[in-house]
Amino acid sequence: MSDLIVGDDGLARCGWAASAPEYRAYHDEEWGTPLRGDDALFERVSLEAFQSGLSWITILRKRPAFRTAFAGFKLEAVAAFGLADVERLLGDAGIVRNRSKIEATLHNARLALELPGGLSDLLWSYAPEPGRPRPASRADVPATSDASVAMAKDLKKRGLRFVGPTTAYALMQATGMVDDHLAGCHVAAKRL
Repeated sequence: MSDLIVGDDGLARCGWAASAPEYRAYHDEEWGTPLRGDDALFERVSLEAFQSGLSWITILRKRPAFRTAFAGFKLEAVAAFGLADVERLLGDAGIVRNRSKIEATLHNARLALELPGGLSDLLWSYAPEPGRPRPASRADVPATSDASVAMAKDLKKRGLRFVGPTTAYALMQATGMVDDHLAGCHVAAKRL
């Protein structure tokens, strides 16, 4: 895969955006765009956890089913899920049926509701200051950062599950805490 790919629309994109049709819209409209709000960020934390050990395209394709199964990722609704919901979710072929990840999502929702200031404020407190150089190639994009290591450590200390440094960095990329669109990508050009 090339670092940049020019699409049939003449726009240059980060190379991964051309590997599956669903990636193009995700790349252009979501990835790297600042996202705030406790429910919205809870969804992203949860989906990143479900992605652990799988490809992101699997999660992206199942996202509508995840949203239905997890009550739109509304924190209060998910926090109220019980054992019957775990069994219902384990029987839902539209999502990733992993008991540990399902139970972690319910557990994380309960803990997120107790966070002083909320989940969004906590996560965004780890966003690095803007102005770091834009990556020129995929080789310049890290899998973790000092900020993602610190975020993961804090979340684990608070009892959240499936929140390691690599997952935290992917969350930071997906929600615009860091912007890893490559130099030359049309999305990067819009953000100059």
